[in-house]
Amino acid sequence: MPEQPDHSRLSTADAHFRRWMHDNLAHAAEHFGLTVLGEPGLGRQDRSISAPVQGRGDQLWLRVVSEDRQWIEGESWTGNLEANAFANLPKPRVVAIFEWEDERHQRAELMTALPGSPCSHSTVLRHPIDLPDEWWAELRRTTTSTAAMPTHRVHADQALVTGRIQQQFGNSVNPVVRAWETVHGDLHWANLMAPAFGLLDWESWGRGPAGTDAATLLGHSLLEPHTAERVRSVFADVLTTDAGLLAQFYVAAQLLHRIDRGHHPDLAAPLRRHIDSL
Repeated sequence: MPEQPDHSRLSTADAHFRRWMHDNLAHAAEHFGLTVLGEPGLGRQDRSISAPVQGRGDQLWLRVVSEDRQWIEGESWTGNLEANAFANLPKPRVVAIFEWEDERHQRAELMTALPGSPCSHSTVLRHPIDLPDEWWAELRRTTTSTAAMPTHRVHADQALVTGRIQQQFGNSVNPVVRAWETVHGDLHWANLMAPAFGLLDWESWGRGPAGTDAATLLGHSLLEPHTAERVRSVFADVLTTDAGLLAQFYVAAQLLHRIDRGHHPDLAAPLRRHIDSL
């Protein structure tokens, strides 16, 4: 689920690019014979745009991603479609694809829409949230099922893990991953639906360090201590293992990298306290 962007400090070029992305969404909706409902949301770095759409009596979700041609063969380009392999999980299913060229390569993904709404407009949770036990049980079932899915897709390899950990922690943390599993790879609060559980944005799923999903959700929960404790409880058997501890260092390194680039500055202090606790 895209975060809502800050329009207050847009350069002329950024504003033009965002208008162009809105045009791309309108073009894809016209191709499918659909009507865009509501205000579209832009994804990270304005690389994608998405919105609910209506057609033939069904409400669906339409996402358009724009990329330079050199990057369109990467696994993230086909992640949502290939995630159709998770047939029994509460997630969107891609029902149609449309690609075209317009300055960059465009890919429209028409998906089923999930009920409810995202738990947060931001990836990081900044408000109390009350979710029933059934929601948390479904979250755990989903991550367990995901971990068991065989795949050749790669979310993070040893080189990436080593690079991120050494960048932030030097040689104080051994970065060698000894346990790997299939991960969603972007398990944060803007991708989680409620009141019925659902998980969005399967673009980057693939093999990664065991415990990545639990560690990612915990890292994005640290501004809400009560929720962070619930995440720790639900995933206690994952996070307290050697693999889970390494996953937390890796995710923390990823988050610190983003903080260094100006994202989520309010997360820096609780994240460093969390790192010290490890």
